[in-house]
Amino acid sequence: MTLQSPLSFTESLTSARRLAFYEGHKRIAIVMILIVFLLPFVGVFLQGLIGAVSGVIISVVCYYLTPYLVLKLGGQASQ
Repeated sequence: MTLQSPLSFTESLTSARRLAFYEGHKRIAIVMILIVFLLPFVGVFLQGLIGAVSGVIISVVCYYLTPYLVLKLGGQASQ
């Protein structure tokens, strides 16, 4: 049994870590694709231009933070 070093926040923001996470968690990747593309449209529908900008910002933040949060809160979640 190998012990993995704890994932730091700055390490989780690297593109290599993010890519490895999303390749290993296909379901989460599909959900994130839907969030990134659909949330700005939901924002336009609800609030107009301000909602669209908010939707883009929230979806990008979610895309970057999801690997860190899933691994920290849920451990090594399986596919």
